[in-house]
Amino acid sequence: MKRIVKPEILDTLPPDDPGALRSRRDLRRVNSWMQNHKTMARALAENLPGAPRQITDLGAGDGNFLLQVAQASRLRGLNATLLDLQKNVPAETLAEFSKCGWRAEAVVADVFDWPQMETEVVVANLFLHHFEDGELRELFRTIAARAKLFIVIEPHRFRFPFPCAQTLRLIGCGKITRHDAEASIAAGFVRTEISALWPDKTGWRQAERRAGLFSHLFIAKKAE
Repeated sequence: MKRIVKPEILDTLPPDDPGALRSRRDLRRVNSWMQNHKTMARALAENLPGAPRQITDLGAGDGNFLLQVAQASRLRGLNATLLDLQKNVPAETLAEFSKCGWRAEAVVADVFDWPQMETEVVVANLFLHHFEDGELRELFRTIAARAKLFIVIEPHRFRFPFPCAQTLRLIGCGKITRHDAEASIAAGFVRTEISALWPDKTGWRQAERRAGLFSHLFIAKKAE
């Protein structure tokens, strides 16, 4: 059951395309259904290095996922960088972070041309599966050189992704979202596949496991 990385429709659409707008609304629903934001909030609470000030979300999309994490956590005073290839984060979403005691900014950049910024924590949600293993190794080297904690939630890979993706009809997701979900599941992760790509096996502690029915959690924490 090898990983198969395929293009996803949402990644090819302009931010203001009606199909893209619908799909991003669907993704908010999917994340709430999967409870990924609560999984991330718990993982942060259990693994944070001291009192961090900077958190970076890779492939942040419209910023709603990290906002949900902020709302679900007790963390306050964090500076959040929402990094994405497109300008998708509404001003209203950035403003909502302030109600949680966070300050957020959206940065448009390629993760492989990451701006030179200080960050203690890097997170990502449903993002790594877009890349082949060689690209992930390159990205992980950059993260390991800059951060102290890296937490990602990815799709759990199933042998038959099509029927799994079609269950999203039950929560009202559209055709684009169902297509992309099938591609995401086929490119997802199982067992310790992400750990095997991490560059530093001695200076970092790693944990990797299934999280819920459909998600896969990976945590890398720099050894103190």
